[in-house]
Amino acid sequence: MLRVRNFLCLTFALCLGGKLPALDGGASISGTVVDPTGAVVRGATVEVMSHNSKVLTATTDENGRYTAAVPSTGTYAIRVLAPGFDAGASEAVLSASSKTAVCDVTLRLNRLSQDVTVTATATPTLQSHLGAAVTVLGSNQVSRTDEVQDALRWIPGVQVTQTGRPGGTTALYIRGGNSDANKVLVDGIPMNDIGGAVEFADIASSAVSRIEVLRGPNSSVYGADAMAGVVSLTTRSGSTPLPEITYVGDGGNFASFRDEVNLGGKWKSADYFTDFARLDASNGIPGDRFHIATASGNYGWSLSPTSSLRATVRHDQLMSGEPNAILLYGIPDDAKQANEDSYFGATFESQTTPIWSNLVRYGGLRLRSNYTDFAATGIPQYQDSVTYASCAPQSDPNCVVADYLGAPVTITGANGYTVAGQAIFQYPMQYPYSYPTSTDRDFGEAQSDYRILPHLMALVGFEYEDERGYSGGPTNAITRRNSNSTLLFQGDFGGKLFYTAATGVEDNQLFGVVPTPRLSLAYVLPQPGRSRMPGETRIRASFGKGVNEPSIFEQTDSLYDQLAALPNGSRLIAKYHVGQIGPEWSRTYDGGVDQEFAREKAKVGITYFHNEFTNGIEYIPSQGLIDLGVPASVAAAAAYGATVNSQAFRAQGIEAEAQVQLSRALFVRGGYTYLNAVVQRSFTSDAIGPTYNPLFPTVPIGAYSPLIGARPFRRAPHSGYFGVIFTRGRFASLLTGTLVGRRDDSDFLAFDANDMPTMLLPNRNLDPAYQRIDLNASYAVRSHLQLTSQVQNLLSEHYSEAFGYPALPFTYRSGVQVTLGGESWKLK
Repeated sequence: MLRVRNFLCLTFALCLGGKLPALDGGASISGTVVDPTGAVVRGATVEVMSHNSKVLTATTDENGRYTAAVPSTGTYAIRVLAPGFDAGASEAVLSASSKTAVCDVTLRLNRLSQDVTVTATATPTLQSHLGAAVTVLGSNQVSRTDEVQDALRWIPGVQVTQTGRPGGTTALYIRGGNSDANKVLVDGIPMNDIGGAVEFADIASSAVSRIEVLRGPNSSVYGADAMAGVVSLTTRSGSTPLPEITYVGDGGNFASFRDEVNLGGKWKSADYFTDFARLDASNGIPGDRFHIATASGNYGWSLSPTSSLRATVRHDQLMSGEPNAILLYGIPDDAKQANEDSYFGATFESQTTPIWSNLVRYGGLRLRSNYTDFAATGIPQYQDSVTYASCAPQSDPNCVVADYLGAPVTITGANGYTVAGQAIFQYPMQYPYSYPTSTDRDFGEAQSDYRILPHLMALVGFEYEDERGYSGGPTNAITRRNSNSTLLFQGDFGGKLFYTAATGVEDNQLFGVVPTPRLSLAYVLPQPGRSRMPGETRIRASFGKGVNEPSIFEQTDSLYDQLAALPNGSRLIAKYHVGQIGPEWSRTYDGGVDQEFAREKAKVGITYFHNEFTNGIEYIPSQGLIDLGVPASVAAAAAYGATVNSQAFRAQGIEAEAQVQLSRALFVRGGYTYLNAVVQRSFTSDAIGPTYNPLFPTVPIGAYSPLIGARPFRRAPHSGYFGVIFTRGRFASLLTGTLVGRRDDSDFLAFDANDMPTMLLPNRNLDPAYQRIDLNASYAVRSHLQLTSQVQNLLSEHYSEAFGYPALPFTYRSGVQVTLGGESWKLK
């Protein structure tokens, strides 16, 4: 992550005149304040300083101009304050020839400001100058959560789905895209597995101070994985000359407790921040205990006033029970998931000249996981190995376990359909059974941006990555060496029309060279006079194409490779038009309007988006291979089925968001998303066809993936959120709500005790709607001591984000936060 420049005087304007005897009458200083593009900065606060004391204050008008009448001639310092910018300073000396000294000031962007983002352009840019849809969450929203996924629920166009309780697999969907279509970064270091997957259940919010989310593709800058959006996390950095140490500890129901300790500070030209946190919980289901420990570090060194070096390291270690879909089988599985993830990198940044900046970064990740099922679970079902009829092991020497059933259950979908019976839970295999995965990714990137003209900046970038890994064991190992080149132009016309035009060239070892263009526009309407309302109006639009590479499993289990190995494989390949595994694609158009009210105290925005996701990779189960004509012995060897590029779906909709500062103590924000997504092409529909439950013989069902004309699984047409921040005196609170409507899904129960799909429910609106309300509060007993409390699912609603996996009911934790050192205490 790019860092804030560590000097206050960011640019100096030439101020005319000299220090002379007093003039007759009054004197003044005037000038214009502009941003790095030359666009005027309206509403900036201009402070006139004398001997480090503020003499008076002025505000820039609609043309960015200010005038400050000073009491006498002399030497004055000008400091300019504006949202999104570092404080600008310039020496102003009055002139004898005229009673006014002219002092123009150019501000530089503050990279950690709430009004500045880097995800869309790879350089600090004001959000008001972007045509893309970007949301920034600050520390007051992130620090009150356990996991990053909790904060991501408060962004329009974003849906988060967790299979069960803390530690359960968590997927992020941006504007209807798949969960592996989002680039995720921590301080500029990618966190994605090969193929784009990110396990958000493994990302604690400890040490994270800021989250940026770009809704839309940006493969032109970030290459593969950035097909639907970009999520950028920023780690806290030290800022106090006196070291500051903070401890947070709390505990609550479900045997949950959390401890976190961090140390940060600044010494001479270096800053440092180190954090360790651990969360434990029993989760209330047998075999579902979970813990995650996270160690983070962020260390910076200012080599000179114009260059810096920053290093980041993050290590996550966790263990979680895997009871499976307890509501569908009635028996918890005896399985565990262990993950150990490391991310590390270093960034060198230099402001070579006032108009030329350079960045060099190295980063890497090491992901290790192992799923272990220790023993067979379920009710054994016996079958004669010769006649395949049910048998009794006491009297039949050929009687063996055919499979293991779940307990008798009755399940009901939100669509009103109900089934009862026992589904096949597990098949016989050698226990304990393990499925290990390993991923190593190392990358290096170089980036240079140059301001060709006051209103035109060009950026060139190059990234090279070496990725290695396996899924299921070293025998499935793959290696890829990829690169991505970027050319980007950014500028404006008259300080009103802002544009970003970029193209990337992704060179992937698996599928070759592909281009990824992107264009965005933002137009700021001329504002009326200050006596009239409402405020700034921004119209924006963007277009982009994104690309995603296949995962290790998708490459090594390719349907094309499996068919090609058969004697009649070429005929089957031609019959079903199966191609070699390749990239997935996206194409996005969006446009919207943002409106400010009451001098920026209130903002509303509405966006329309239209996405096309094509060449998507589908999973074909073993039974589906048999239906295609693959011999049963070959299909049985492919225990996890096969993959093929065959799916296409459209996702369009509307995002609405609003925020308002009702008073100094009360801030409210909220949003709503309407998503209309539909599958347009699917191999499982075209070649295999739907599944029919004998209980509902006229209802086609997608057992493993959605059918053509249906909605993609687990993406709600209607979703929303709200947040209320209240701070008064020593008390602070955050009330948040996540509101999600019914979703299409599958219970994946394709076989019952008789190998029939009688437990399979129709997909449409299978998942029920839910409302999750959370509350966080703190009270400052002393400047160094706070009492904290956290409540999740305040209404104790019984719901499942993924069908069959119940979420936690009412949960709470209470504790303390102790801060020692630092320059001063402040509520966080």
